[in-house]
Amino acid sequence: MSRWPLWGVLAPVDPTRLERRARAIVMQDWDEEGEEEDGEELPFEFIAGSGRYHAIVGMDLRDMGVEMPLAEALSLECEEPVYSFDRANDPWIILSWRKGASDVEEVDPEALAESLGCPLPGREQSSDSPERKPLRTVALIEGVRAEEARRVLEEDAGEPLAPGRYLIEDTSRGLLLAGGTGGMNFAHIVLSERLPHATVYGVTASPSLDAFFVSVLRGGECIGLFAQPPREDSFMPAVSDIKGERSPQRILAALGIPPQWFLNE
Repeated sequence: MSRWPLWGVLAPVDPTRLERRARAIVMQDWDEEGEEEDGEELPFEFIAGSGRYHAIVGMDLRDMGVEMPLAEALSLECEEPVYSFDRANDPWIILSWRKGASDVEEVDPEALAESLGCPLPGREQSSDSPERKPLRTVALIEGVRAEEARRVLEEDAGEPLAPGRYLIEDTSRGLLLAGGTGGMNFAHIVLSERLPHATVYGVTASPSLDAFFVSVLRGGECIGLFAQPPREDSFMPAVSDIKGERSPQRILAALGIPPQWFLNE
């Protein structure tokens, strides 16, 4: 793998079983033997650890989200915790899974992987490398106002939101939400689950918008995924446009999301 991984799972699981389960969940179009369709290359890489833990990592943002069902399923079979991580947040989100239940871990993914004897690839790259610049997620939430969103997020956190924790802005199109001092941390998914009347457009993109994905959520479920460039083998239902638009710039304009919100300043 020549690029920094965008998502991954670290598990105390036999390497053969780990790869087989990843194939079944990530590549649902493959047959039981895991044969590629039309010579398609695996969208993830297996990393053998020096101890009990091994890893599956991927570098395609369009597959992000698969790490959670994979880690959840594996945790039901393990006595030790299974860990998943994704790069759609700044900072990264690390989840530990125990018997199907997850908790957020306040650790660095590379440090965690190294402590488990399974260092991640790409550690030699500079933190200023374009491939290591964090992606950001910004959401438009239709049918919700800032006061209601803050109340739900505070109830979920069990405490008042710290100043600057999120960027929350009421607009004529709906509520704009982005991570502030602590990243997005699935806040738009929490709001979608708790406020099923809302339609949530979660946009994950790189600063240059060359990586650009939109998840449309209702009731906490993804009902449509726009990917640029498009991909037919996503495990989420694909859509070809967002509000009739197909280019990242025009989609952002239609959603009323300023492009500068993705600049990671």
